[in-house]
Amino acid sequence: MSRTTDDMVFADMRGRLIGLAYRMLGSMADAEDAVQDTFVKWQDADREGIANPEAYLTTVCTNRCLDYLKAAHRKRVDYVGPWIPEPLQIDAGTDPEADLERAQSLTTAFLLLLERLTPKERAAYLLREVFGKSYGEVSEILGLREASCRQLVSRAGRFVRSQASRSAPTPEQQDVFLKAFLSAVETGSPDELADVLAESVQLRTDSGGKAAAISRVIEGQEVVNFITRAISRLWVRDQIVELQINGMRGLAQLEDGRIVTAMTLGFTDEGKVDQIYIVRNPEKLERLAAPTRHDPSNGALWQ
Repeated sequence: MSRTTDDMVFADMRGRLIGLAYRMLGSMADAEDAVQDTFVKWQDADREGIANPEAYLTTVCTNRCLDYLKAAHRKRVDYVGPWIPEPLQIDAGTDPEADLERAQSLTTAFLLLLERLTPKERAAYLLREVFGKSYGEVSEILGLREASCRQLVSRAGRFVRSQASRSAPTPEQQDVFLKAFLSAVETGSPDELADVLAESVQLRTDSGGKAAAISRVIEGQEVVNFITRAISRLWVRDQIVELQINGMRGLAQLEDGRIVTAMTLGFTDEGKVDQIYIVRNPEKLERLAAPTRHDPSNGALWQ
């Protein structure tokens, strides 16, 4: 292949590699670094000996992400407060059920669920269930026996099914919560809010120690109290905008035109909110203002 053709092959794959790396790492910054490392290795490789460029690039990127996860585990030990994946302004489509696996695999709740899998379980599950790779391909990418890959995917799948709803909330259910939340912020009244929250609701805030935030996860009635007493004082209604965050409706708080807070949600099967995720770490909000395109046919992400 010529250098121009080689560059075209990588350019065609870049969005899919970013989509895989972001899902694995929960950070667009780290995903872009992993894909850049993949590009450097691709440039240095003997392309004449590569029969399947897509498989080669996917293998290099996946294993680079596994390296990043090892380093991330060490960093998380010192991370201040709860950790939440970097939010992205993504529209997963008007009908999430049309491609359930890929739509669900971008939500904040799902990305946090993946954090509880081992790195190789996470990689195997994403490659097989989200990106549609055969077990033989997963085996080659991870350098494991096919039987081992089947076990990884099976364990991960059982855990995901036991922990997460397999149906996305309807736009109407999301709208009901956002209206109740904004009403609580404006009035300080918990009446509407309490009706749309699950009894087991949890709220966590990720600031990384770089902004004011609660340093622990709060639950139940404490969540209602926090929204009506603290957030209602701090959030100004005309500085709140609605965004599609990781394929779900969410809210962003502005300050001098800059996003300083982002909120996204997790829902129960019954359509009630059981998870509220608030990101205040400025490093994780840098990309949120710019939309990220998602191709549901192959999981690619483009900024």
